[in-house]
Amino acid sequence: MLLLAACNSPVPEPYGPVPTGAQLAWQRMEINMFCHFGPNTFTGAEWGSGDEAESLFNPTALDCRQWVDVAEQAGMKGIILTAKHHDGFCLWPSTYSSHTVTQSPWNEGHGDVLREFTDACRGRVKAGFYLSPWDRHDSTYGTPQYNDRFVATLKEVLSSYHDIYEQWFDGANGEGPNGKRQKYDWDRFNATVARLQPNALVFSDVGPGCRWVGNEEGKAGETCWSTIDVDGCEPGTGNPSSDLLMHGRQGGKSWIPAEADISIRPGWFWHADEHPKTVDELMEIYYNSIGRNALLLLNVPPDSRGLIPAEDSAVLVAFRAERDRIFAHDIAQCGVAHGEHLRGRRYRADNVLDTAYHTYWAAASNDATLTIDLDSVTEFDIIVIQEYIPLGQRVTMVNLAIDEGDGISLQTSPEHPLCTTVGYKRIIRCDNDKRWRTDHLELRFNALAPPIINRIALYNSKAQ
Repeated sequence: MLLLAACNSPVPEPYGPVPTGAQLAWQRMEINMFCHFGPNTFTGAEWGSGDEAESLFNPTALDCRQWVDVAEQAGMKGIILTAKHHDGFCLWPSTYSSHTVTQSPWNEGHGDVLREFTDACRGRVKAGFYLSPWDRHDSTYGTPQYNDRFVATLKEVLSSYHDIYEQWFDGANGEGPNGKRQKYDWDRFNATVARLQPNALVFSDVGPGCRWVGNEEGKAGETCWSTIDVDGCEPGTGNPSSDLLMHGRQGGKSWIPAEADISIRPGWFWHADEHPKTVDELMEIYYNSIGRNALLLLNVPPDSRGLIPAEDSAVLVAFRAERDRIFAHDIAQCGVAHGEHLRGRRYRADNVLDTAYHTYWAAASNDATLTIDLDSVTEFDIIVIQEYIPLGQRVTMVNLAIDEGDGISLQTSPEHPLCTTVGYKRIIRCDNDKRWRTDHLELRFNALAPPIINRIALYNSKAQ
């Protein structure tokens, strides 16, 4: 009877907004690649003028399979390509523009970068598109006719290629060739994506699928809620404040998680005189994005050959190796977890130590303590905590208490907690290059509803 009761324990009720299945799958990707590629690759510009000669676009060795090779070696699960940037140049033979690859000498005017890109991604990584609403080439920009043109362009792209996982919009809005600014029809744009690619998340300053993190430093806030209020806001000039985008809002009405974008090089497009960030710099970005409940979108621009440079590829492979080294051995796996649970063995504390995503500890109260006893005194400098976000984001603060032996104890406080929000994943590092040393630790959770934790892991980044 006890076993039957445990199996029939009711699932905890969700708290507040929760992610859709597509949003959860997106968050679990953790790190994806951005590829800025187009006329700017050949001119050295970051924002093209829109009047560049189509003959400039002529990659000599374009190979999208090589991009996918690099992404896979770096541990990335998706790639987003700039199908059309602000200059209006289309990387596919668009019916709605004369500023496209068809007018370029590449492949004698018969090329289609989007086709090669999506074919290369199929079965390996997920594909996404960036389509800039701002178009510095289109003469109808700034008129109602342009919205019709942009919707037609969206339809053309979203119905002509494979399924995509993310449609990336920014709110850039400047004067077009007629000297006018455009009033974008965002509702219509988003509805077009939803109809043609229902599983794709729409990225913008306000979502609705995922939101900009408010900076281009790859950095989420120390407190980062996936919930936010965006009523009355729109991408670009009507976007929320950077502070709100970085932190989200406790009790927000919408689940719109943060995406942190940054380039591996100083610029977004490839420039011959620039070089990629170091592994140490990329690890810091990783901790400040994925480690703070955001997804990391790392831009890796192909060069004028149409290839990701060997220098960038080598750094990305080393970045993957460093992550694999640091997170190879979970010290908590040799421990035993204890915590009060109200719903029976199905939601016991030991669930936080397994690696199955859909098992978790369901606490009995909003303020709950979970303890982990290790089999010996052990050193570690990283604590990873994950909430089971399919049931909502709940945790507002976590404090740590440990016994370091010989009468020495350490305890964080509400004024200086171990961390505030958790969300999908929180990675906490020991301060000042130090390490925690104990065989017993207590994690004290404060939450808006009884916390539901599906993973706690401990690592020693200094271990060889």
